[in-house]
Amino acid sequence: MDRYAHLKSPVHRWQHPPKLLGLLSLIFTFAGVERLQLLPLMVGVTAGLYALSRLPFSFLWGHLRYPGLFIAGVVVFLPLVQGETVIVQWGAVAVRWEGCLTVVLIVTRFVCIVTVSLVLFGTAPFVSSLKAMRSLGLPKLLVDMALLTYRYLEELAEMRLRMQRAMTLRGFRGDRLTKRNLERLADLVGTLLVRSYEQSQRVYQAMILRGYGQPTTEQDQTWQGIHAYSWWGLVLTLVIACSFWIAPLVL
Repeated sequence: MDRYAHLKSPVHRWQHPPKLLGLLSLIFTFAGVERLQLLPLMVGVTAGLYALSRLPFSFLWGHLRYPGLFIAGVVVFLPLVQGETVIVQWGAVAVRWEGCLTVVLIVTRFVCIVTVSLVLFGTAPFVSSLKAMRSLGLPKLLVDMALLTYRYLEELAEMRLRMQRAMTLRGFRGDRLTKRNLERLADLVGTLLVRSYEQSQRVYQAMILRGYGQPTTEQDQTWQGIHAYSWWGLVLTLVIACSFWIAPLVL
């Protein structure tokens, strides 16, 4: 997620605590959009924000691809079952106008929300994101769990690759869907689960030995030293978010 956190852009210079607050307000605002007339404005704001971040398009496409397939599987039947205005019909199958509009609304909101989320978490180190969430009230336990999960996902992926190479050297062919291959893949997943559980136990015991869980007097300094540029970015984002709530009252 944060492999492009080193880039130099206006969004990267935006300090993370106010950026988290501003972009989260934008995400929740996009989730509440119901008017189709607001979709072009929402797409424009999202595209402008992503352009300012200078993140490559391949980064966006790589994270949109698989969730997009899930959304496509969910909404593909909406034009067939929702609405009354038929625009195309093949025998008993009819495509309805209201269902198509709902699909456009859902897909546009999904793409914009995911894009803003990638800008939020892709323009700063993941640890900075967790610190900012902690300063906004996220429980410390959840922050620690997220940090440890992020830390050891890559290590588990390397473990999986080593085990797959060993299986390949022993004649395993993963491109064949057979009962024997499924059993071996199930064994691989089970082994990974057992090893990850054992490793989590060792990590937790090491943390306890180093004083984890003991009361501390350390003060949160996340919101200290925020420069005016970041505050103005927060104000501008909140104004844009509020405009989406005011616009339906005017239209």
